[in-house]
Amino acid sequence: MAGHLSLRQGLLAAVLTSIAGFVDGLAFIHLGGYFVSFMSGNSTRAGADLATGDLLGWAKAMGLVLFFVLGVVASSLAVHVRSSRSGRVPLVGPRSTAVWVSLILLLVAAVFASVPVLQVAVPPVIAAGMGAVNGTFTRGGEVTVGLTYMTGTLVKTGQHLAHALTGGDRTHWLRYLVLWCAIAVGAIAGAVAYQVLGLGALWVAVVLLLVPAVTLSLSQRRPRAA
Repeated sequence: MAGHLSLRQGLLAAVLTSIAGFVDGLAFIHLGGYFVSFMSGNSTRAGADLATGDLLGWAKAMGLVLFFVLGVVASSLAVHVRSSRSGRVPLVGPRSTAVWVSLILLLVAAVFASVPVLQVAVPPVIAAGMGAVNGTFTRGGEVTVGLTYMTGTLVKTGQHLAHALTGGDRTHWLRYLVLWCAIAVGAIAGAVAYQVLGLGALWVAVVLLLVPAVTLSLSQRRPRAA
C-alpha cells in the first residue's frame, strides 16, 4: 500500500495519480458524465442507465469498464514477458513497463483524436491506458497501490487518521491523503485543459506521462551495488 512506499516511490505514485486525474477530468466532460479511470462510477452509471432504459448509456459505461480491464491485462502481460526475458526476479518496486504501456495507449488515443472518423475510439483507448497504469506498483502479480481508484485510499486515510487520534503515528494518514489530492487536482487541470484544447489536451497528458516513464526506465537501468 501507499504507506509502505519510499519517498521517491510516493512521489512517483502522486505524479502518476495526478496524470490519471487529468485524463479522467477531460474525458468526464467529453463523455458527458462517464469515467475512464473510475470504474466504480461507471458501474453505477451502467446500473442506473439500464434501470432507466438507456441502453446506449449502459453500453458506453460497460464498454469503458471492459477496455479498462483489457488495459490491465495488457500491462500485466507486458510486465510478465519482460520479467521472463530478463531472467530476473520481478522487482518489488514500480514497473516502468506498465507506465510505457499506458503511455503508448494514450499516444494512440491522442492520434485518434486528431482524425474525426476515429474519435469514437478515443474513450475506450484512454480507459485501457488508465487500466494499464495501475500495474505500476505490484508485488507477486498483485497491485499494491491503486493509482486510479481512490475509495480504498480514502478508507486508508480515515483508518490511519483514527489511529493517529488514538496515539498512533500522527502523519501516516497524510501519505494516503496526498494521493487523493493528486487525483483531485489533476482532474481540475484536465477539465480546464479540455475546455481550452478539447481532445487536444490528450497531448498534454502524453507529455506529462513521458517524464515519469523515461525517469523510471533510466533509474532501473542503473547498475546496483552488489
